Order: sequence, then structure tokens, then C-alpha cells
Amino acid sequence: MKLIYKVSTLLLCFTLACNKSNVEPELSLKANSANQLVTTLIEGFEVGTKTAYTTADVTLSTGVWNFNDALIGNSTSDHKVGAQSARARNSGKLTMKFDKTTGAGIVTVQHAKYGTDASGTWQLWYSTNSGVSYVQAGANVTTSSTSLQTASFTINITGDVRIEIRKTDAGTNRINFDQITINDFSGANNPIPSLTSITPNSATAGATAFTLTVNGNSFVSGSIVKWANIDLVTTYVSATQLTASVSAALLSGAGSASITVFNSSPGGGTSSAASFTINPAISNVKKFLFDAKHAETAGNADWVIDQDNNTPQRIPTPLQSNINANTAGTYWTGAISSWGIALAKLGHTVETLPSTGTITYGNLTNAQDLSKYNVFIIDEPNTVFTAAEKTAILQFVQNGGGLCMISDHTASDRNNDGWDSPQIWNDFFTNNTIQNNPFGFSVNYTNISGTTSNVFTGNHPVINGTAGAVTQVQFNNGATITLSPTANPNAKGLVWRSGFTQNNTNLMSAISTFGNGRAFIISDSSPIDDGTGAAGNILYNGWSVYSHTKLMMNASLWLAQLQ
Repeated sequence: MKLIYKVSTLLLCFTLACNKSNVEPELSLKANSANQLVTTLIEGFEVGTKTAYTTADVTLSTGVWNFNDALIGNSTSDHKVGAQSARARNSGKLTMKFDKTTGAGIVTVQHAKYGTDASGTWQLWYSTNSGVSYVQAGANVTTSSTSLQTASFTINITGDVRIEIRKTDAGTNRINFDQITINDFSGANNPIPSLTSITPNSATAGATAFTLTVNGNSFVSGSIVKWANIDLVTTYVSATQLTASVSAALLSGAGSASITVFNSSPGGGTSSAASFTINPAISNVKKFLFDAKHAETAGNADWVIDQDNNTPQRIPTPLQSNINANTAGTYWTGAISSWGIALAKLGHTVETLPSTGTITYGNLTNAQDLSKYNVFIIDEPNTVFTAAEKTAILQFVQNGGGLCMISDHTASDRNNDGWDSPQIWNDFFTNNTIQNNPFGFSVNYTNISGTTSNVFTGNHPVINGTAGAVTQVQFNNGATITLSPTANPNAKGLVWRSGFTQNNTNLMSAISTFGNGRAFIISDSSPIDDGTGAAGNILYNGWSVYSHTKLMMNASLWLAQLQ
């Protein structure tokens, strides 16, 4: 390992060199237009010993590093520049335990597969607060070569900085890392900022003022968020995040605004733009009812928009009247709370049918009679619908209601009563007093996982609606759907498994109509799961990835006959 310092003056260039096996520092003096001290840190792992994968701190020439599921290797299978290199396996990490005080501009890392191991992936992260929190630099890196390759990352951070390398594939395959170089960032020239996302990205005309969060890279303390050509009051959070104040005056009418980030000279420039949509004011408020009567919280499930002490109530709390454009999915406690909050942000009303509720249609003595709602949403039921419930739900759809049905894979019986959601839905379709297979589809007893872009190519508002275009859907243990056009010719496929023909089989989502109403089905609950819920439940965020939010919001509005 060696530690290199480069000191720049206007007139002098001096070099004291050493080869990689030496531990003497290398010093060079070189002209710099700003006449600043520029420091380059290089870690080559030639100093220090660590022969086991157990977590431990190791003193290297640059300082103390923490090795987690990693060691210093010197075997013939370790790919290296000198005699040693770092080697990580599983989800191993290499972490600086000290700060480089002169910032970081370009960071390079040499990497290779250990021996003949399989390929692996890793990420570079950096911290500007002495390791309290980290931000990923650049994109994920795949290591697929047995010879050292160089990955480069632009950080452009002044002041204290430390880095961490994280192996992300979690496999037993091993990766060698060597010659980690952190070049100084003088701050003489501002970088050109890049914008990756904004939160929120939409609001309703007439909405109140809110705070816009802008994510990207190469932000500086003087960065300005621009709304079209208007400079917003901007707060610098970090090199990857800014916040800006959006006034109510900018939200007075429907339309869109171009959001950019500007860094002033010297250097600097304007980022690419993100679009902020201002939706028309809601003049036709719809009511959405989420079912919690059929064991939707059984086992590890949490398919409700809100629950208090593990008991879903009719009215979610805190009140939805307080929801604004910045409200997070954690405002309510439920794995599908983000869905309910997204509807509330559009001005619609959401409620829960609790376990003590009753499913009826046309019984006005029932405060939650389905006739009082526009859309009924049932996410992965785990108890069978009674004959009266089936009749009420089908009458609700016949008379113009929207029914959203969510299934899951076979053998997903969470309350161990002998029924899983595919069986329950098929019983609902075929064992009712209204009509056999009223929607023209059935759920197959399958268990599939995968990501697909095999989406209906025609023009339909569930695929290309006001929430955006659906392009990709991922299933994590879901079922499939089969259409029966002879039972209902209005049954239509929306999403198919990857690699399959768009016909009546191997579907992941479909729609239909029945009477004056509409029906939508998706055969996996993973895309709706927002990763939050009651304590003790193991949940995963599928709501905000791929096109899941667009699919479910488009479906919700289509079921409500708003598009």
C-alpha cells in the first residue's frame, strides 16, 4: 500500500517516487491555477494483515479501515497490483474509519473476480458526517473479469469525506479490490448538477404551499432549484439532495412545470429537467372502501391502509384532511397506506371496512353499505366470502361500482383455515347466485416470480392513464390469471409474464366489466406493498418501484369511472 500526496505550486515540480511495496509517501509538486494544496489518497493494501473474514478494524497506511466479511489476500488467486489486495465475499464491506479532510473529486477503484469465482456486484458509498450516514456514489458496478478493471466515480465533495465499498450480490463469490484512489476536490469550479427525481412530482390545482425535495448529484451550497424560470428558495441538504419552497401561487391552475437545478459559475450549469404535474382540481370526489373484514392482516400480512393497535378502524387516523403533497406513506400504519394516501392527495375519500363491518348492497341502515361507495378494494382475502357478501358485491358492480381484486400465490393461506386467496377468488367467481364467472377470468394455483415488460400495447387508461404509462411490473411469489372470453367477452388482459404471447393465459393482471360496473384484478400483492406496517410484520416496498404506482392508481381511477 502507499499513500500519495500531491502538493501544487505555480513554479515547482518535485517527485519522490516509490514502488507499490514501499510504504514511504510519494510527494509531487505541480503547478495549479488556484495555487491550492491538492491531496490524493491511494490505498493499495500493501500494509496490514487480516487473514480471516470476521469483522475487524485494520490499520493500513492511509489509516484505520473496517473489514466486514472481508480480508487482505495475498494468494495466487487474489488479483492485485503488488503483493496484496482486499477480498470481500457475501455482503462484505470495506469502510474508512477516518475522514479525508480535503474532500473528494474523482474516486477510482480497481476490482476483479477472485480466482475463477462467479461475477459479483458492488457499490461505492460516501459519508460527509464521519460515517453517521452514507450516500451512494454513481451506479452499481458488476465485476465480471479476472483481471483488474477500474471503476470511476465523480463525488465532488469539499471538506470531510470517507468512503465505503459494499458488495451487494450477497453471494459466496468473492471480489478483489485494490488501488482505491480518492482525488481531491478543490471546489474551484462548481460541477454541472444532475437531477434524478423530485418528490412529490404532482399536486392538485389550488393546493397549499409545500416543500419540494430534489434528488440528484453534484449539488453545492449555492445550488438553486428553478420552477420553469423562477428561482425557488432553496435549502442545501447534501451533495445529492436539495429542498425548495413551492408557493400556492405556483399551483393555481392545472398544467406542468419544468424543474431544474442550477449551479453558478465558475463552472456550474443547469441540470436536465424533471416535470412536475399540476392536476385539475377535483370536482367529482369519489369514495374508496378498503376491505379489512376478510383476515387481511392474518399472519405476516398487513393489507390495510391503517390500523390502530393492530385493529383497522373505519376512519384512518390521523385525519386524511391533513394530507398534503408532502405526506409520506408512514402517515398511516398499513402496508398499503401509500395507496390510500395517494388517493387522498387527489382529493378522494378513503375508508376501511373493519372486521366488525358488514358487506351489503342497498341496505341503507348499514353506514358502510356498498351503495355509498364508488370503488371496493379487496387485497388478498384470507376468509371465504359468504353467499350474502358475494351477492352484495356483484350487485354493487352491476349497478356501476368498481371492484379491485388482489390475489396471491397458491399456498398463501395465512390464517390456516384451508383457504388461500386464489381459492377464495375462484369460489367467488363460480359459487354465487348472480352469475357464473361474471368477469370472465379465474386465478391459477401457481407461484411465480419475475419482472415483465410484456404489457398490453393498445391504448387503455389503466396502462396509459393520468397516473402515467405502465411499462414494467414485478411479481414476487404471485399467481397467474386465465381469461374466459366465452364467459365475458369484455375480459381483457393488461400484463403478461415475460416471454409469453399476449393471449388468454399467463396473465398477471386483467380487467373486465359486469353490468354498469368495472373490475380489475392483479394476482400478486407485492406490487401494492409499500414496505411499512404494524411492528413485527416483514414487508417489502413494491409500491414505489417499476410501474406499480402508475398501474394501481390508473386502475383506481378507471374503476371510479374517472378515466
